[in-house]
Amino acid sequence: MTTKSVETPDSTAVRVALWRAMHVQIDAPPHVLNDEIGFKLVSPPEGWRDRPDMHPQGTAPFRASIVARARFIEDLVAEQVNHGVTQYVILGAGLDTFAQRRPEVASKIKVFEIDKPDTQAWKRQRLIETGHPIPEWLRFVPVDFELGDSWWDRLIVAGFDPKKPAIVTSIGVSMYLTMDAIKDTLRQMLKLAPGSKFIMTFLLPLDLVAPEDRFGYERSMKGAQISGTPFISFFSPEEMLNLARSIGFQKVEHLSTADMVPRYFANRSDGLKPSTGEELLIATI
Repeated sequence: MTTKSVETPDSTAVRVALWRAMHVQIDAPPHVLNDEIGFKLVSPPEGWRDRPDMHPQGTAPFRASIVARARFIEDLVAEQVNHGVTQYVILGAGLDTFAQRRPEVASKIKVFEIDKPDTQAWKRQRLIETGHPIPEWLRFVPVDFELGDSWWDRLIVAGFDPKKPAIVTSIGVSMYLTMDAIKDTLRQMLKLAPGSKFIMTFLLPLDLVAPEDRFGYERSMKGAQISGTPFISFFSPEEMLNLARSIGFQKVEHLSTADMVPRYFANRSDGLKPSTGEELLIATI
C-alpha cells in the first residue's frame, strides 16, 4: 500500500528551513544554530542555491536573523525548563526542529506544535521517512484557521494544561495578521498561568530599518505580496510595547536585532550579523 502524499508546506517555512541549513553549510563556525534536519525534510532539488531567495551572499544577514531568533528562544526555553516550566507551545511551527535537535531539553516537557493540517501531515510523514519517530511528548496540533478552528481549544484537547506555566512563541507570524487578530492573540495569552512567557516577532516600519538592509527588506515585502501572503502589520518597538500593555500585560520587554549581536555574533571571522527589520516582544504573565 502506498502512502498518500500531502501538500508541501508553504514557501516561507521552506525558506526558513533552507536558510538555517545554509548557515551550517557555508557560514564560518561557530554556528549560532546547527540545524540541517529541516533541509533533509524539504530535500530540495539540485541547484536550489541558485534561487533568487537563496543566494549565499545576498541572504547572509537574513539567515543570520533567522538563526539568531531561533537560538535565543531555544536558550530561553532551556532556561525556563530549569526553572520548572513543563510546556512549550509553538504557534505556526512550520518546519521547526527543536524537538528533534534538542531532545535533552524537549523530553523533559511537552512540546505542542500548532499549524495547518496539511503542513503537519506532510511534516509528520517526512519526519518518519527520515528516521525521526514522533515521541509521546511531542504533540502536533492541527488547526484549520480558515474554518474558524480555535487553536486554544485544540491545544487543550491535545493535553495542554492552562493551569501550569508555559512558554508560547509566535515567530514570523504577526506581519501577516490584522491588528484585530494580533490583539486577539495577545488577549488569549493572558489566559496562561502566572509565570508563563509569550514571545512574538514583529516587523518594523521601513523607515526604522537600517539603510543597508532596506533593499532586501523591500524585496521580501514584494515577494510576500506576489506569493499572496502580503505583510500587513508593522510596529515600532514603542507601539508594540504599548499595545501589549494596553491589552493587560504588566511586564513586557523588547529585544532588538542589535541586542543579538554581542550574544551570538561577537568576534566572528566572517563578520556575519543579522539584518534589522524583525524584533522580539517578550511578555511575562
